[in-house]
Amino acid sequence: MQLKRVVVTGIGAITPIGNTATEFWDSLLLGKSGAGPITYFDTSKFKTQFACEVKNFDVGQYLDRKEARKFDRYAQYGFASAIQAVEDSGIDSEEIDKDRVGVIWSSGIGGLQSFHDEVKNFVTGDGTPRYNPFFIPKMIADIAAGHISIKYGFRGPNFATVSACASSANALADAFNYIRMGKAIAFVSGGSEAAITTEGVGGFNALHAISTRNDDPQTASRPFDKDRDGFVIGEGAGALVFEELEHALARGAKIYAEVAGSGLSGDAYHMTAPHPEGYGAYLCMKAALEDGDLNPEDIDHINTHGTSTPIGDVVEPKAIVKLFGEHAYNININSTKSMTGHLLGGAGAIEAIATLLAVKNDIVPPTINHQTDDPEIDNRLNFTYGKAVKREVKAALSNTFGFGGHNASIIFKKFNR
Repeated sequence: MQLKRVVVTGIGAITPIGNTATEFWDSLLLGKSGAGPITYFDTSKFKTQFACEVKNFDVGQYLDRKEARKFDRYAQYGFASAIQAVEDSGIDSEEIDKDRVGVIWSSGIGGLQSFHDEVKNFVTGDGTPRYNPFFIPKMIADIAAGHISIKYGFRGPNFATVSACASSANALADAFNYIRMGKAIAFVSGGSEAAITTEGVGGFNALHAISTRNDDPQTASRPFDKDRDGFVIGEGAGALVFEELEHALARGAKIYAEVAGSGLSGDAYHMTAPHPEGYGAYLCMKAALEDGDLNPEDIDHINTHGTSTPIGDVVEPKAIVKLFGEHAYNININSTKSMTGHLLGGAGAIEAIATLLAVKNDIVPPTINHQTDDPEIDNRLNFTYGKAVKREVKAALSNTFGFGGHNASIIFKKFNR
């Protein structure tokens, strides 16, 4: 089979550091942190009292207020970012063949706040089950994909991917494969999460997974730093329009970058910990290179999973050195989670946007908050600490890894006819 070429023609983002893709990118280049005290609930009894919340989000820009009450916050974010991406792409939903446009959306958890609200109402009530009729649709992780397809009438493949923090990278990989196999002409794909809730924060505290640096939230997400103490939970959404190249050219679409390859793997090791040698990470990056018919030397930039966790930040650089060899030291590596926090199921999507914009603009955003080198990490690697770096970025790779040993990598490269 002659595989189709796939390009990115639209992007949208709702993030802790900007509520459009442009605002998000500008904040990344400035090294802006999205962390601050949690405003959604009383954190006085929690070990962690801060997060990377979305700020000044007005759902009324995207949904009628009455209709918005039927959406969990994760779905509101996803819906808004998808509208931005479709508008940015210039696709006319009335002219395009809707039967051949799909939506693959992801969330690692889904409507956690909606679950909390309904269970709380039941427990504090008189025992009568008075549940909101929209409780189940608000909660399920696939409903954002449904809402987006209904909005535009897109009747192509429509489903959700759930693989913890790799979820939205899996969604993008699936969209990429459907298009290049000729099963669709375009997809709206990405992911969203809104897990800054009592259960989300409390649960990750119980796992000792998130930072407790309450005295200095803005420097708490410090990937690859010796004194890191866990990730900072974030929220938001990222949406990308993937489109078959010839279809995009025929309608005169602007093209951000070409999707070069994707790779997936499983650690088969532990429920929450990565393989100690990063073997799953190595496998998925290797698979992405092979899928894109690329050599290790073709990669100029890697946006790492880089969560700021004690174990994860040690093993990913090991995998990079194992795969890329001496060329690893020529690659600008970064972790945009140092600024956005960790969007869980939405992480892969916003980081894919950051990665493809690095390719488009020849600028690599920084890894902020680095203070002390960790002797367990190969510090000969260029982690792009402190400031954005201008350099030619012909091809770049984005990594996302999730609980359960789920690993996903996706590569973007400059578009050339």
